[in-house]
Amino acid sequence: MTPDELMQAALETAEQGMTNGELPIGAAVELDGDIIARAWTRDNSLNRRLVHADLLAMTAADETLGWKPRPAPLRLAVTLEPCLMCMGAAMALKVTDVYYALESPADGGARVAATWPYDPALPWYRPPAITAGLRRAEAQDKFRRYAEAGPDNAFRRWSRHLATTGRTEHTP
Repeated sequence: MTPDELMQAALETAEQGMTNGELPIGAAVELDGDIIARAWTRDNSLNRRLVHADLLAMTAADETLGWKPRPAPLRLAVTLEPCLMCMGAAMALKVTDVYYALESPADGGARVAATWPYDPALPWYRPPAITAGLRRAEAQDKFRRYAEAGPDNAFRRWSRHLATTGRTEHTP
């Protein structure tokens, strides 16, 4: 599965989330050519803060994989740059590659991951390879549509900002 195909799955999942009244943030986890988990952000439906698309998808993948050895690299695509929490979860899950569509200037974790120090005491705990901007315009369009779809609130204002923000300087 190509990174573009994986991102397409994340974008489709984001669209499902938006249809369900959520922010257009979708994620897909792939192993050996198969998508093993997908999720969209669930802030509104669950009325909670720690239900990010990427974290939910990685949790589902972790439940599927457990501790057994993996036959191939584990890859994550998400429509919005993972925050620090989600980037840390990706490192703990041993995600080898993260692809994201749109930068998140306020809380994106790519810059921190790019400068994460290697520690020989935990050789497996290292940041994934990060690719930014994959299908960025499509993700921006989803945020624009979300911002225009309902009454003004903090999520819609943030979405409007993301929809109109170009590439940021902190992209690794």
